[in-house]
Amino acid sequence: MTSDPPNDLDPITFEIPCLRARQPIGDIFIAAIPSKRLLSITYFDVRRVLRDERDFERYLGIQRPLDEKRVAKLRDYVNFKDASFPTSIILSVEQDYVRYDEEARKMTISNCLEGETTPSINLARIARVLDGQHRIAGLDGFNASSSEFDLSVTIFVGADIADQAQIFATVNLEQTKVNKSLVYDLYDLAHSRSPQKTCHNIAVALDRDSDSPLFGRIKRLGIATEGRVFEPITQATFVESIISYISKDPRVDRDKLIRGQKIPTYLNDDLQRYPLRLLFSEEKDIDIARIVNNYFVAVKNRWPIAWNEQGRGYVLNRTNGFRALMRFFRYAYSRVGSPGSVPTPNQYQEKVFSRILLKDRDFTVDNFTPGTSGEARLLRVMRGDENL
Repeated sequence: MTSDPPNDLDPITFEIPCLRARQPIGDIFIAAIPSKRLLSITYFDVRRVLRDERDFERYLGIQRPLDEKRVAKLRDYVNFKDASFPTSIILSVEQDYVRYDEEARKMTISNCLEGETTPSINLARIARVLDGQHRIAGLDGFNASSSEFDLSVTIFVGADIADQAQIFATVNLEQTKVNKSLVYDLYDLAHSRSPQKTCHNIAVALDRDSDSPLFGRIKRLGIATEGRVFEPITQATFVESIISYISKDPRVDRDKLIRGQKIPTYLNDDLQRYPLRLLFSEEKDIDIARIVNNYFVAVKNRWPIAWNEQGRGYVLNRTNGFRALMRFFRYAYSRVGSPGSVPTPNQYQEKVFSRILLKDRDFTVDNFTPGTSGEARLLRVMRGDENL
């Protein structure tokens, strides 16, 4: 979509039903456009950003280069049974190639100027994307034979570059990013099983269980819970840590379960890498919760002072420590059981934690700096790959 398309040889005209909405910036038009049609008329020109220093885009960042990893995920997502893009794609269309019939509530788009029959613009250059380029690029992977995919679209007609820059800034720079913990919390509302819902339920259960080492320590929705003074672990951190032992691709698993299909069975090396997979596939979520709980009971028993320390400068019971412990889990679990078994806290203590020389006083930011480097060092020390 960033390269110049071939010149259109034939005149092309099509209509789309749409509504006019009047706003301070001017009129906008709201429509639903099939994905195939949308792909045929839209473009986003990355080269222009790099070339034209006087353009508003240069410093506002309009049409940033595509994130190919994000596009690849969206190409998978658009073929899921419950795929949806409910928010609007925002386009800017050249005024000379658009006509709107107020009475019929239809917009006519053409690659020819009014009254002419020879194309003067390529159809693929008519609609410039102000917001939604990743979604549009992802739709290139949509399997149109399976179902339809119409997109909600907001169209600005004849907006100059200053208006386009303002629209982009409003949409992309001033909106609040959705909190990951809120996203995982919403999985609780789903009717079908999924790795996300299972891990969410485990997070809630251990956070509410007064006998759990994680009691009252998981920050739901990513914001502090009223009445609590120590919530060092976000729900997103917890869920993502556990889910990494259940599934290679949680989105694909969720999609299969929604469709009533069986999820793939992991064997050999894959089962060692995802040791909680077997229990999840057998719907033994309670056993997964017991495994996680027993693991942290063993951690608390081995380093009770560090685990309960709420002062600044300690790491074991905070994000860095939790992530390091969850990365260490694969190693620890492999030493005390096989995939599907539920080791006791004593088994973790006798076969794993008793051999680690770290003392309670060692779990400080002086030894394990905040961030991924400190997390990685704690993991290496626990594994015996590095001395403190």
